[in-house]
Amino acid sequence: MELGSKSASATILFAHGAGAPMDSPTMTATAEALAEQGLRVVRFEFSYMANRRTEGSRKPPPRADKLNAEYKAAIDALDVDGPLIIGGKSMGGRVASMIADELFEAGQIAGLLCVGYPFHPIGKPEKLRTEHLLNLRIPTLICQGTRDQFGSRDEVSGYELSSAIQLRWFEDGDHDLKPRKRISGFTHADHITSMAAAVSAWVEGLVR
Repeated sequence: MELGSKSASATILFAHGAGAPMDSPTMTATAEALAEQGLRVVRFEFSYMANRRTEGSRKPPPRADKLNAEYKAAIDALDVDGPLIIGGKSMGGRVASMIADELFEAGQIAGLLCVGYPFHPIGKPEKLRTEHLLNLRIPTLICQGTRDQFGSRDEVSGYELSSAIQLRWFEDGDHDLKPRKRISGFTHADHITSMAAAVSAWVEGLVR
C-alpha cells in the first residue's frame, strides 16, 4: 500500500505491529498523516499476517528476529529514487531496528522511525528489548505515548539508549498514541497530526 509521490523528499517503509494488519485504523491514520506532510509512505505485511487474510488463521507471529529477512526482502522490492527510512508500528519498528545499522552502513537507508516501540512485553518491565539499541548508529526517531504499556516515559527515562535515538513523547498517549481527552486535552487525531509533523521535521534534518 502506497501513499504520496515518488518525488517526495523521502520514502518511509512502514511495517505493522504484531496483532494488527497494515490497513488497521492506526496504521492508516499514521500513513495518511505522514503523506499529508509530503512524505511517501509504503506499507507492507509480513507473511504470517498476509496468511491471516487468505487462510483465516490466527496463528501468532513468529519471534521478531525471524522476520528480519522478510523486512529486507520488502526493501529490495521497493522502487526508491531518494532517501529511504525504514520503521514501523510496535513490532514492525522493532524488526526494522534489528537490521537498520547494517543497511545504514551500506548506504541503503537514511534513518529509522519507530512508532510505539515495544521496549518490553506488557506487565514484564524486566524483559527489556533494548540491548541492540545501546550502540545503535543510525539516526532514529521513536514516537511514544507517555503511558504506553510497552514502555512509558517513566520507565524509558531510566534506560541506557544510544545518542543516535531521539524520543518524541505524546502526553497521555497509549501504545497507539491515543490519549484520554478529558485528562490530556488532546485527541488521538491531535497526536497523530503532531507525530507526522515531528517526523517531517526530523526527516528534513536528515535529507537536507
